[in-house]
Amino acid sequence: MAPRRIEDEYNVTNAVVVGNLLISLLRHSDRVGVACIAQLANVIAPIMTERGGPAWRQPTFHPFAITSRLAAGQVLRLETDSPTVSTANYGDITAVDAVATYDQGKLAVFLVNRSTEGPIEVTVDVSRAGVTTIAEAVTVHDDDRLANNSAEQPDRITPQPNESVRLEDGKLIVTLPAISWTALSCRPTD
Repeated sequence: MAPRRIEDEYNVTNAVVVGNLLISLLRHSDRVGVACIAQLANVIAPIMTERGGPAWRQPTFHPFAITSRLAAGQVLRLETDSPTVSTANYGDITAVDAVATYDQGKLAVFLVNRSTEGPIEVTVDVSRAGVTTIAEAVTVHDDDRLANNSAEQPDRITPQPNESVRLEDGKLIVTLPAISWTALSCRPTD
């Protein structure tokens, strides 16, 4: 194992930023051909190790892994109607950012809540997608936005089931906790 150099520890806020970056990359997939992580272990990486000890995933691992598994087919732009967040560098931005993909009857929706003010309920019209079943709904979030994983707590930040999601009359409704990234997968009934 190489000597320790630029080994950053990433937290749940970093995971939300990575998730938001992936949403942007998907949205611009007409110009972006591939997204990858150059460093895989230790050096600014999603996986950390200890010499002679354990390995664990940083919070940033999860949005990348889940997006790479679920995102396929045609990218669908989603317009969000959400509160705004004031930023020093970019002015007011929407608190919620989202994108979807559709492939052979399967719909994947990726969302972030960038607000620190609390949860936001989001409704996505999926009536034209022909989906009737929620196959997966996970959220990366922690009440401590600086929480991270470590050798002692390797699973502090992991994707958790989002119990709020429901499908009603062609609408997908989900509550996004503050500072969170969420992935939803829907399909037609078998």
